[in-house]
Amino acid sequence: MWILLLLPFIGLLWVPFYNFVEPSLFGFPFFYWYQLAWVPISSLLIWLVYRSRRPDADETR
Repeated sequence: MWILLLLPFIGLLWVPFYNFVEPSLFGFPFFYWYQLAWVPISSLLIWLVYRSRRPDADETR
């Protein structure tokens, strides 16, 4: 599951992939809303990885 945490880095580090004006969403160029879309996606991925972890023995005390 830890591999899911690499998706935001892969999706955002290669700028020429999303350096476009079109398609726009609510007047925002693709460049901006693509990056903004990764904020909730990253939060969801972090939550999924957190929930998939087994509790450590020290945390159960």
